[in-house]
Amino acid sequence: MQHQFDPTVLREYDIRGIIGETLGADDARAIGRAFGTLLQEAGGKTVAVGYDGRVSSPMLEHALVEGLTTSGCDVVRIGLGATPMLYYAEASSEEVDGGIQITGSHNPPNYNGFKMVFLGRPFFGADIQKLGKLAADGAFASGAGTVTSRDILSEYVERLLQGLAGIEPAKLKGLRVGWDAGNGAAGPALEALAARLPGEHHLLFTEVDGHFPNHHPDPTVEANLADLRALVAAKKLDFGVAFDGDGDRIGAIDGEGRVIWGDQLLMIYAEDALKTRPGATVIADVKASRALFDRVAELGGSPLMWKTGHSLIKSKMKETAAPLAGEMSGHVFFADDYYGFDDALYAGIRLLAATARLGRSVTQLRDAMPQMLNTPEMRFQVDEARKFAAMEEIAGRLSTSPGPEVESVNTTDGVRVNTADGWWLLRASNTQDVLVARAESDSEEGLERLLAQIDAQLAASGLERGESVGH
Repeated sequence: MQHQFDPTVLREYDIRGIIGETLGADDARAIGRAFGTLLQEAGGKTVAVGYDGRVSSPMLEHALVEGLTTSGCDVVRIGLGATPMLYYAEASSEEVDGGIQITGSHNPPNYNGFKMVFLGRPFFGADIQKLGKLAADGAFASGAGTVTSRDILSEYVERLLQGLAGIEPAKLKGLRVGWDAGNGAAGPALEALAARLPGEHHLLFTEVDGHFPNHHPDPTVEANLADLRALVAAKKLDFGVAFDGDGDRIGAIDGEGRVIWGDQLLMIYAEDALKTRPGATVIADVKASRALFDRVAELGGSPLMWKTGHSLIKSKMKETAAPLAGEMSGHVFFADDYYGFDDALYAGIRLLAATARLGRSVTQLRDAMPQMLNTPEMRFQVDEARKFAAMEEIAGRLSTSPGPEVESVNTTDGVRVNTADGWWLLRASNTQDVLVARAESDSEEGLERLLAQIDAQLAASGLERGESVGH
């Protein structure tokens, strides 16, 4: 039985669409059949399946499980939970060969999608295209797999708590922390975790609600942190932690309500991790601050700039045996004493651990960071057929005639241009018809000069930095 997916659904890092428009039960069934076929061809058999709190998730889960079992795979259903709980089910069990989480991540409520793990590695890019082709050809395996259910919440929470191992309870007892689950899938695990943590913990919006009635669950957008900021201020808490809709991205604020962005969190984690792993590689994406790469080097670590995208970063971590990696988007990956996947609940625990081990409050750690001026991530519409071609033209010009202000150009992912007073980035999004720009300097004048350089390069390719569009 052949199946054609809507062309917009098979993305670079996951499969994602709009329920009732580009994504439905038939697609979920075909994903199950195709993934199951590929897994068995590679020698696997058992797939863990979880889902987030979106209204459409149970319907997609039912169809996905049907597709997997029809292909001959056995399914372990772990039910409603955060994406990292599904990753944990796959990573911690020798019997499980693959995992699929049904989640719309931080997208609006009418979206949903699938994040996948295949024999311990991320399933993305060419894998997803292969899955689409297999479905279009109808080349599915057939069989009759079994279905079992497994409640792993308490086991997962137990594993999260190991992130505090070896720290004297007295160092944690005085901590006062705010947590915002944003009505996302991390809520139940957060409640169970907070009940076991030393210190005082104040929780917001832990009830799972796919309509997200309080605020949108994307902690990288400052407006979504308003409730957490108010809580931290009202209760005079040490810091606050927020999660996205499926619990794989973290946001944080210090005791004064200042946002601690993804690259700044990574500075804290790096200082903690490099104490026990001197010289280790720490990976961050091309959007991260120069201050982070400088700080990792200063701490004796080996900073590595890599491509944006959680699947790409996970793959690079495996290749370089890096114990720590992170992205501006709040994906943080720990492979020291953990499994190397992005887990915002575990990242929250490691923030508690870092402040205890380093003997400084999160506010003090934030105070010590250099004051850089940077733009938010600017995303502007560029025709799909034009975005990669334009980036090639820009990279070509910068390699042949960079101009006197350019010190160096990094083309790991788009172009990142270093100058004496900062840097700027232009890259094509892998998931949307947009170009992404960012700039950072130590002065307002420097920032304006950098933005003028971006605009000049865009103009030379017949483009302009228009109104910023959302994710």
